[in-house]
Amino acid sequence: MFTKILIANRGEIACRVIKTARKMGIATVAVYSDADRDAVHVEMADEAVHIGPSPAAQSYLIPEKIIAACKETGAQAVHPGYGFLSERAAFCEALEAEGITFIGPKPKAIRAMGDKIESKKFANAAKVSTVPGWLGVIENADHAEKIAGEIGYPVMIKASAGGGGKGMRIAWSQSEVRDGFDRARSEAKSSFGDDRVFIEKFVVDPRHIEIQVLADAHGNALYLGERECSIQRRNQKVAEEAPSPFLDAETRKAMGEQSVALARAVDYQSVGTVEFIVDKDKNFYFLEMNTRLQVEHPVTELVTGIDLVEQMIRVAAGEKLALKQSDIKLNGWAVESRLYAEDPYRNFLPSIGRLTRYRPPDEGQFGDVVIRNDTGVTEGSEISMFYDPMLAKLCTWAPTRLEAIDAMSEALDSFVVDGIEHNIPFLAALMQHPRWREGQISTAFISEEYPDGFAPVVPNNDEKAVLASIATAVELLRRDRLDRLGGRLAPHSGALKRDWVVKIGDDYLLASILEGMISIPMEIDLSIEGGKALTVASDWRPGDLIWRGKVGKRKVTAQIRPVANGFRIAWKGMSVTARAMLPRTAELERLMPEKIAPDTSKLLLCPMPGLVVSISVAEGQEVKAGETLAVVEAMKMENVLRAERDLVISKLNARPGDSLAVDAVIMEFA
Repeated sequence: MFTKILIANRGEIACRVIKTARKMGIATVAVYSDADRDAVHVEMADEAVHIGPSPAAQSYLIPEKIIAACKETGAQAVHPGYGFLSERAAFCEALEAEGITFIGPKPKAIRAMGDKIESKKFANAAKVSTVPGWLGVIENADHAEKIAGEIGYPVMIKASAGGGGKGMRIAWSQSEVRDGFDRARSEAKSSFGDDRVFIEKFVVDPRHIEIQVLADAHGNALYLGERECSIQRRNQKVAEEAPSPFLDAETRKAMGEQSVALARAVDYQSVGTVEFIVDKDKNFYFLEMNTRLQVEHPVTELVTGIDLVEQMIRVAAGEKLALKQSDIKLNGWAVESRLYAEDPYRNFLPSIGRLTRYRPPDEGQFGDVVIRNDTGVTEGSEISMFYDPMLAKLCTWAPTRLEAIDAMSEALDSFVVDGIEHNIPFLAALMQHPRWREGQISTAFISEEYPDGFAPVVPNNDEKAVLASIATAVELLRRDRLDRLGGRLAPHSGALKRDWVVKIGDDYLLASILEGMISIPMEIDLSIEGGKALTVASDWRPGDLIWRGKVGKRKVTAQIRPVANGFRIAWKGMSVTARAMLPRTAELERLMPEKIAPDTSKLLLCPMPGLVVSISVAEGQEVKAGETLAVVEAMKMENVLRAERDLVISKLNARPGDSLAVDAVIMEFA
């Protein structure tokens, strides 16, 4: 067994590998760029080596720097994580030439399966069911248009060396092929250093289901069940689960056996994932094989009890698998939510900045529920524009699917992230969505259910009553605390005020306290809008970010943040401003004029912090609705900004290469 390994990666996955290596008694070496000098994985490792500037192309993607770090520290093996150099056969061969072990498959398997074009050809030759498509070199946009027309729309344009949703575009018509081809090639080159793309038929309403395989160097191979990864945005997975709520035992077995046969055919030796798209009739088609550890591997670990990173290390060290196919049992249900630094209310655009608060829920087993959080950041970490925006992978396990989803819902409600925008509100809303809870999903779920983008969930009357009850209880404790401050001239002491008005958004609700007193813990009975009595019980204290308690029979975990004259309450995807007032204050508050937002209709604002890739117009140019105005890149994704109406460009305020803050003015319209 190795005594020291180097992790050629960063962030969450580097921390994940370090944890298992530490458990196995193996010393670890981290590598880091300028942007990651103070990163969590650098602190966790036994040693750390600086490998260059912040851009990945100048640090994490340079094999020579990784090999030099191995020689400097005496690392015997390299774990590549995912992304970066994890599927580069040349990197694997360069390590072998230096006598350093690659913790992953051999170059033959990487070449056969890691390249999406070659893997399609190999699968076809092996008689594996594949989606119709063009697997040869695509010369230019004209060639792409011709191929797409022959295959039939819609088509998927994909980077050959891609992953994580980078370098992927769906074209529904001929007009979308050219732009999709250019964007996919550009993203592929910047993310992977390889601009080759291929085109295949896009199966409408498919489910994305993948099989986890594990094989050693002694001819043993097996599958560890499946993961459902159909909840995707821009072809990037957002939430995953194991097992799939869609598969039956027969289909699972068939997919698993086919995946193992494919792995054996290329002498696969490590952990790998065979991805399929599955139609409504449970017909499955080979999509690709990822010759690395998957981002979503924790859900498989939770339902099988097998540490996949440990298995990778043991296989790389030459050990035989200690498991047989008959040993693999799927126990319970696991769900994973990917927490991203992105603004769900602005079409999920990337967000950068410092994590002023970062407080995940407690990990461990709590009754029948397990909570796990794989992360690579901590409070005070800087989220930069150079890397993937993922902050953490929050996972829950429970005996049944709905129990796991409910556990995830509560865990998300108690996950505190401040300083940047993040997608927790969307994930929390997803956990309540009927289609998700019923398992009636496809890869088109997000585009179908949120065609106009995500907006805060609007509370129904029962939920408004819960929010108003919390707001009233919070305000009572806040005022009581103020009354206890020394030197106050006119405290609110005296008899408990029974009648309140709670403003939730634009609604004014009457709250009447029926019984109870101000104390910590608090338990009061109140009525909202004359409804039945609700008992509100909690040990919340002023200043706590999480309100936990009961409102009536409902268990509630919500986040409380002070805002001007009130609180912002976040709960199950809802985010409302709440203010509890005495009736006279509410009467006067209704008379206050509303602030009118500034008119920005003649400005193109930068939707997120990023780098201007190109400006497609000139001053004085007339532009039609839908035409491209500019392209802005952030966190390895290119975002095309288009004209929403016919207009004339009056002034350009930015140039290609400029780094812009959110809402910076890119150009002005006449």
